[in-house]
Amino acid sequence: MTWIAPDIDRIETARTGPERPMLQSWLDFHRQTLLAAYSGLGTAQLKQCAVPPSVLSLHGLVRHMSEVERGWLRITAAGQRLEYLYCAETDPNGDFDNIGTADPAADFAVYRRETELADAAVAELPLDHRCLNPAGTEYSLRWVYLHLIEEYARHNGHADLLREQIDGRTGD
Repeated sequence: MTWIAPDIDRIETARTGPERPMLQSWLDFHRQTLLAAYSGLGTAQLKQCAVPPSVLSLHGLVRHMSEVERGWLRITAAGQRLEYLYCAETDPNGDFDNIGTADPAADFAVYRRETELADAAVAELPLDHRCLNPAGTEYSLRWVYLHLIEEYARHNGHADLLREQIDGRTGD
């Protein structure tokens, strides 16, 4: 039996209030928007590189965003010592390139778990918390949130285009 990506209900973003809950609501909205692009698709569709010659696929995007969540929130902001999930120094695009035998259901579960672990890792850190990425560049947690929202917005556009090419469905 083939796995079918579940339907996703997106939250409403906070429109007023303190900064941290507003940033978190926008991050959560974009996380859910990404997963909504997968709703109802099976393994073959998720692996499809629908815009040749690009190797971009919906499956690769969810793996990439797992790496992004881990890299920015857990490794950079929270300072956790972790390996990457799909990429390595010798395989920097493993998240996108190595989906041939990868299991979308397992990778979606990894993504959901990474978002939970990422949120927990920074939950007690103030937005002004200073952190260093592995290359030694300093950022604030506020900057990391804004960067993640920007990264999701860009990749959600990619996901919309891929989904439209797969079955004609477009996001809103």
